Formats: sequence, structure tokens, C-alpha cells
Amino acid sequence: MTHDAMTHDARTHDARTDGVIRVALVDDQALMRAGFRALLDAEDGIEVVGEAADGAQGLELVRAEVPDIALIDVQMPVMTGIEATRRIAEDPALAAVRVVILTNYGHDAYVFDALRAGASGFLLKDTEPADLLQAIDVVARGEALLSPSVTRTLIGEFVSRPPDRATPPGLESLTRREREVTALAARGLTNEEIAAHMVISPYTAKTHISRAMTKLAARDRAQLVVFAYESGLVAARGAS
Repeated sequence: MTHDAMTHDARTHDARTDGVIRVALVDDQALMRAGFRALLDAEDGIEVVGEAADGAQGLELVRAEVPDIALIDVQMPVMTGIEATRRIAEDPALAAVRVVILTNYGHDAYVFDALRAGASGFLLKDTEPADLLQAIDVVARGEALLSPSVTRTLIGEFVSRPPDRATPPGLESLTRREREVTALAARGLTNEEIAAHMVISPYTAKTHISRAMTKLAARDRAQLVVFAYESGLVAARGAS
């Protein structure tokens, strides 16, 4: 693999200060990377900082550039997207990086594993360009990419299966209000919808969500949703 397979940009933009969302592309299909890059490069406010052709290169790229968002294919050679996501999530120096998993299938068994590993959401590779751009904006704001119904269906399907680890601790640390907002977030409601449901202000809903994330050491809202299902706070669709 030549050095061209993983390109870097020496600039160090910060989306939080200059409005530019910095994105890394990690996919073993060159044509797929080219398509995503052409779309993103044409958009004001988005900068593609580099590309990688496998998970190991992707991890190196993310460590070098510390982008706001890493778009990572779920299945790649050398290192899978799930393992790359796990290593990114476990690295304190990469705490600000949000991973969005790319997949060809809406019900890919690996996607929930990626959410468990620390991904902020996932996108189908054949998603509409406008939806891709909106998704990047959503994740860059620190929200979870969990609104599409296919994501909630996937979470419900895979969490309803026997867990491969013990039920995560921490539920007892949440207040009644925090449990309620966590459950509503797991059902796909936004802060505004949670506020309307609970008859509180959006700011208060956001505060409850933030406190629940802190208590549970959740990396982001997606991790809060994973916890809600794994802990039994929310029953998976079709579960008894």
C-alpha cells in the first residue's frame, strides 16, 4: 500500500472554533472513499483530513489528525471497523472524536457491536447525499445518530438476544428523572421531544441527559441508549 492510501492535511482546524467539521474516511473500497470525498469536499464547512484503506491505517490517521468525525467501514482487512472504533473510544487523547460506522446492510449484526464499542451511530453506504451531510452535522453537535427507524429496529433486534456480558452496573446511581429521560432517549426522542413528554424545558431535559451520561461514564448519547437496553431500563422490541 502506498502512502497515497492514507493522506493527511497539515492544518489543524477545530469545528468548535471555526465552524469547520473535520472528517476522516476509512473504507477499504477506493471507489467508495472517492465518492464520499467528492461529496464532502464540495460542502462548505466540511474538510476531509485524510483517507485510510483499512482499520489499522484508519486508527493511525485518526491519531494523527484527531478529526471531529471518523466515517469507518464496519468490515475491513487488517483491523475491523469495530476494533478500530474500540481503540479510538478507549484513547483519552481521542475523546472528542465521534465514530460513524458505514455498512451495506440495515441489519448488520456487527453494527450493534460497534455501538457497544463506542460508535456514535451508523449510516448505510447507499444513503442519500443530503442525509449523509445532515448526519455529519448531527454527530458533530455531539448528538447520537439514532433517529432513523432502522437504527432503533437494529438495536431492539440485537439487544433482545442473550447478552455476551453481564448487565452493566450503574442503573441504581440514576435518579428517577434521569432514568426517565434515559429511557425516552433510548426510544429515539430528541431533547425537545423529551421535554414535551415530561413537561419540562429542553434545557432541563439536556441537563438530565448530561448527568446520566456522566454517572454512567457514557461517551455520548449513543452509549446512553446502549446502556438503557442492556440494563433492561428499556425492553427491546419483541422481547418478553
